[in-house]
Amino acid sequence: MSRILSAWTTGFVSVMLSAGCAGVQATGGAGSPAGGALAQPAATAGATVSGYRTPPAPITQILDAAPTPLLSLSPDQARIAYLGRTEMPGIEQLAEPELRLAGTRINPLTGGPSRGSAFNSITLDNVEGGARREVRLPEGARVDYVQWSPDGSRLAFANTVANGIELWVADARTAEARRVLGPELNAALGSPFDWAPDGRSLLVKRNLPNRGAAPVVPQVPGGPVIQETLGQTAPVRTYQDLLTGPYDEQLFEYYFTSQLARVPAVGGQPQPIGAPGIISSFSVAPGGEYTLVNVIKRPFSYLAPLFAFASEANVLDARGNRVYQVQDRPEVVLSPIGRDMVNPGPRWTSWRADAPATLVWAEAVDEGDARRAAPVRDRVLMITAPFSAEPRTLIELDQRFAGITWGRDDLALVNSRWATTARTRTYLVNPSQPGAAPRMLVDRSAEDRYADPGSPITALNDVGFRVLRFAPGGDAIYLSGQGASPRGNYPMLDRLDLRTGQTERLWQAEDPHYENVVALLDDDASRLLTRRETLTEPPNYFIRDRGTGSATALTDFEDPAPQLAGIQRQIITYPRADGVMLSATLFTPPGYDAARDGRLPVVLWAYPREFRDADAASQITDSPNRFSRPGGSSHLFLLTQGYAILDGPAMPIIGEGDVEPNDTYIEQLVSSARAAVDKVVEMGVGDRDRFGVGGHSYGAFMTANLLAHSDLFRAGIARSGAYNRTLTPFGFQAEPRSYWEAQEVYLRMSPFNYANQINEPILLIHGEADNNSGTFPIQSERMYQALKGHGATVRYVVLPHESHGYAARESVMHTLAEMVEWMDRYVKNAGPRTAAVQQGGG
Repeated sequence: MSRILSAWTTGFVSVMLSAGCAGVQATGGAGSPAGGALAQPAATAGATVSGYRTPPAPITQILDAAPTPLLSLSPDQARIAYLGRTEMPGIEQLAEPELRLAGTRINPLTGGPSRGSAFNSITLDNVEGGARREVRLPEGARVDYVQWSPDGSRLAFANTVANGIELWVADARTAEARRVLGPELNAALGSPFDWAPDGRSLLVKRNLPNRGAAPVVPQVPGGPVIQETLGQTAPVRTYQDLLTGPYDEQLFEYYFTSQLARVPAVGGQPQPIGAPGIISSFSVAPGGEYTLVNVIKRPFSYLAPLFAFASEANVLDARGNRVYQVQDRPEVVLSPIGRDMVNPGPRWTSWRADAPATLVWAEAVDEGDARRAAPVRDRVLMITAPFSAEPRTLIELDQRFAGITWGRDDLALVNSRWATTARTRTYLVNPSQPGAAPRMLVDRSAEDRYADPGSPITALNDVGFRVLRFAPGGDAIYLSGQGASPRGNYPMLDRLDLRTGQTERLWQAEDPHYENVVALLDDDASRLLTRRETLTEPPNYFIRDRGTGSATALTDFEDPAPQLAGIQRQIITYPRADGVMLSATLFTPPGYDAARDGRLPVVLWAYPREFRDADAASQITDSPNRFSRPGGSSHLFLLTQGYAILDGPAMPIIGEGDVEPNDTYIEQLVSSARAAVDKVVEMGVGDRDRFGVGGHSYGAFMTANLLAHSDLFRAGIARSGAYNRTLTPFGFQAEPRSYWEAQEVYLRMSPFNYANQINEPILLIHGEADNNSGTFPIQSERMYQALKGHGATVRYVVLPHESHGYAARESVMHTLAEMVEWMDRYVKNAGPRTAAVQQGGG
């Protein structure tokens, strides 16, 4: 069978209905024109209906509005590129040929990703003002991978055409763009090019010029597909789009093999570097003389994606000769399962950003086994060209290495984290003295947002690598962060004295603004580029002068959805029965007044999260000053139909000490939901008889559980969820135990096992091509069958060609139409319930 997947039921969406008739398996029905009324459930049996539909006004008009451009700042901070975004793709784009191989998805016609958005315009502007210049792009351009040259004088980008991916370079001064390479780039594994540090050339991944025709599916199989293990313990999580046999292996090698080459930025003949291979990534050293190349090789795996395949990491010189090998992994290595578990061998391999050619990586000292007692967990190593000496130890850590920010020869910041205890640390190290005692700057709970000092501000150096931005004198750096507090998020800018470890607050957003720092426009941080918004003003960019307090607008983006002007948004707090304080963002429709308009139907939309600390679980995670406009298949569109929305109510699942959070998942989940409902009712906003619940992915799992274990809600919407945890037996979310280690927990948490208790209507929606780990479409299919078999009121919608999130315009419109109709029928227009049910028992 060919691995090329193309259109099936293009233009139609499959819907299965069951309305309270247990065990009936009849299907039937006919298609309806797009935009028609949603079919009513049959009184006796399941039915299948087809045809895309559109939601009520003004949802369609909001979705069809032109998206706000994205902004990209040049490395010298002198220029800005405004990247115009395409609207939602049509279903015909998602229905193009697609290969699903080794955990990836590509379009065999172009050699690039088969899904994703693109830019359709590039406009250049000067930060200090001047005439904007439109880059002239080819007609129908689908632009991606936009990259500034290190000096900011040029802008490179890929353009996808019908038969491949081209390389273009635009002059930032004149806005003139020219094609540098034809449709020969290979983007099967990410960005197909990168600037050389000198800014005069680019390194590219090219398809092999004489690779011939693609392999043809054999008409007769050569034999059975056989997998075998000889006693080695190798647990693996659930993955989609894996290789399934020899033909898939041939396709993988054909489409993913590329040749690294150097091409002048002004055009010219590409010069090959090294041998062809399945190049997963490459990176040029800051000095420009060496390139780190990661290559995948045989053997491959049918159990895991390409990151588990055999591989090599080599350093090549300018002529393509291998001068150093960081790693040679000759066999398939599956990722270990569990908190803080890693594979032995080099990880996080990269170039030191502030040195010409120094390679850095981390290795586990405890063999990657977090269950073993060990005083040292990870070691960070360095080796410098010509790579003939032994690697030197930069620092040893008693947690897992979590990244490094380079500054200068005598200073870098190293981060570590231990997920088991949710702790994180930051160390100051001296790279010129490897092995010297580091100085700890930060040691805190990774869950404690209020104690988060922020992240170091970096800037691109003159060869295009990110390094710390130092204050004048070099003894201080800058930190920016969310400024989380019990009042909400108020982004801030601090100066950190590296000698004392003390911070000084330089600036913080104030009411009524939510404003965060995008970049520092000078070394003393007197001028900032910020992004600012309020409840009523859409996000725009400003140049803020800290000395005068003035803020000069750089952009004037308009409200993309003026139909929602006047929606009300507030952060509310309330206690759970066990004393844990919770918070949520409550939205009400434009112009709503509780005293005048009375109580509203309410939709609670949430996503549970695990915590190791109850105090951290109680913290506010939002800002009272954000500008809110929905996009895509957002539940916030229900505001246009007269609903209040309780958005992101905290659903913390807490496990402290030796207790795992999921040991009491159901009890904590129901308690959090009950507290949220009680609060909105107490405020006079919500009608207790008209609450609905919904969520996406793990939020869908939550929705089914709340309907199974409580009677708080009249109906639910569960999108792209997993409902049977025995189908994810080696862990899910933050659960570190396998099914065999915590069988009772897996069974108790699976709403599939309680389908007979779900007596409220539930709408199941799933993308036919969901490739998210754990949320295979069979999860919704089997859940529908279980609910239908027990006489539930359930509707199951399968969206053709859609993955975990929904992209096509037709799919998004149909999803929103289903959501509105479901909530209108079973929540907004629901009658009162009995007093016993109103108490939320179940």
